Amino acid sequence: MTGSFLHPFASPARDNFITLSRGEGAVVWDTDGNEYLDAMASLWYCAIGHGRKEMADAIAAQVTTLEAYSCFDPFTNPAADALADKLVSLTPIPDARVFLCQSGSEAVDTAMKLARQAHVQAGRPERTLIISRMRGYHGTNYGGTSAQGLPGNKVGWGELLAEVVQVPSDDVEALARLMSERSNEIAAVITEPVQGAGGVWPPEEGYLASLRRLCDQHGAFLIFDEVITGFGRLGTWFAADHYGVVPDLTTFAKAVTSGYQPLGGVFVGRAVRAALEAQADFKLLTGYTYSGHATACAAALANLAIIEREGLLAQATNIGERLGAGLQSIAADGLVDHARGAGAMWAVGTHADQHADHLRARMLERGVITRAIADHSLTFCPPLITTDRQVDQIIDALAAAAAE
Repeated sequence: MTGSFLHPFASPARDNFITLSRGEGAVVWDTDGNEYLDAMASLWYCAIGHGRKEMADAIAAQVTTLEAYSCFDPFTNPAADALADKLVSLTPIPDARVFLCQSGSEAVDTAMKLARQAHVQAGRPERTLIISRMRGYHGTNYGGTSAQGLPGNKVGWGELLAEVVQVPSDDVEALARLMSERSNEIAAVITEPVQGAGGVWPPEEGYLASLRRLCDQHGAFLIFDEVITGFGRLGTWFAADHYGVVPDLTTFAKAVTSGYQPLGGVFVGRAVRAALEAQADFKLLTGYTYSGHATACAAALANLAIIEREGLLAQATNIGERLGAGLQSIAADGLVDHARGAGAMWAVGTHADQHADHLRARMLERGVITRAIADHSLTFCPPLITTDRQVDQIIDALAAAAAE
């Protein structure tokens, strides 16, 4: 018999789940006492590891002061203001402001709305077209679903958002042709710097710089979806730093709190904010009940302090080098088809006769949690506190599972 909880990204008919009850560092346990190494940082987000008392203390201190209050005009709170200041100090986008929400999906929809609204405010209402890439994942709200480049995730939801189209991933020429054909209609191009949930696909050399150049040429905004890559995953605060390309808008979530509280947001760069701020009587009519949620903001501040204090950006580089070398060695031995990745996010592509779900299940039996993407890839995104020994455990479990 199925339970009351209707699980996301799962079969509604499924009636048996692994019940996780405790976590510490890079390890979680289920209610039967089984131990699992978390090689996915839960779902790409738990950078600082599980079960940290410092986070509990920061959350409790805020809850017992002011747990939350609406940040709709005319209110704000100290935690939200402090977090916005901290975030602006980290982004490579000059003169940025921060819009806060609760999730990456909300952040993506907000960035798309802000891009269109900024063009309206600048006297360009015809600029509504949003261009995204195949293989891209941008959350599951209607805007992000429309921008997804994963066709299966679009089935069954009815008509999606108009004027949102995809181009082949990494095909600069295809993008350039579309932008030339519809130059005066384009609001923005949105991309993950490293395509994550679609299977960890780093950009081809120079691709992101080409996006920046094309957006400048055609008067479009460039949106980086850094929900996964933000806050250290590539060894820098943002992928924009790693690749040396600065967007106009950046979405974030996940590792901003390491999942200890739900929080997301959008960095709003100079060109976008200038259009929104130009008219004193203009009111931005978008936002969420929990935009600027005080407890979530306090959690983010504590999480960012841990990342800085413990040098987790450098640790991401160390983890990525060790993990990448191990996965590439397994591929060289022919046990999987290939390995690909950037920073501390990696994937292996499976052979035609290997089903990714089966390989994931075999790794789970060996106490390592990874994620299967369709039938072609396994992804790895360990917490940034993962030890060398634990990285080796991930590699050994994959080698053994693939050898079966």
